[in-house]
Amino acid sequence: MNYKEWERTVPETITGDSLWKMTAYRLALFLADLGWHDVTKLMRDRRTISLSDQLYRSLGSVSANLAEGYSRGTGKDRARFYEYALGSARESRDWYYKGRHILGETVVQHRLQLLTEVIRLLLTMIPQQRGRPLREESPLYETGLDNTQPNAITDREELDNLLRDIPLPSP
Repeated sequence: MNYKEWERTVPETITGDSLWKMTAYRLALFLADLGWHDVTKLMRDRRTISLSDQLYRSLGSVSANLAEGYSRGTGKDRARFYEYALGSARESRDWYYKGRHILGETVVQHRLQLLTEVIRLLLTMIPQQRGRPLREESPLYETGLDNTQPNAITDREELDNLLRDIPLPSP
């Protein structure tokens, strides 16, 4: 089912709500419906039963948090729920990647593209609600290893450069 076909099946009780005007919400709801079919396929393989549950929960959480945030009275409150939706969209993307062996490359690539679009929209919406740029800082992790490194990296570009320099293990 493509988006236009799906959109015609959505009841007016949903499409008549002003929330329906939010593109990120419509895409997230569409993804949740697509996810139902994907989860059903993942449940057939005993190795991916728990993955299917995680995927279903995270997909449902994206549109639910967008709806909850939309209903909040202040930008800060809205932004908080939109951030939850952002986390769930990223989590869903992760679960799809892990289920790629069962779902197939074509399905996974389609879902990843849709989720990436939702993420892109949320990364635009959140700063607008907060009234300031979204700063995604890396949390401090204690590893007990080399203490000569700085404790926290707050510059995203610096972090990306460090991650690029990490050699990958040989297969």
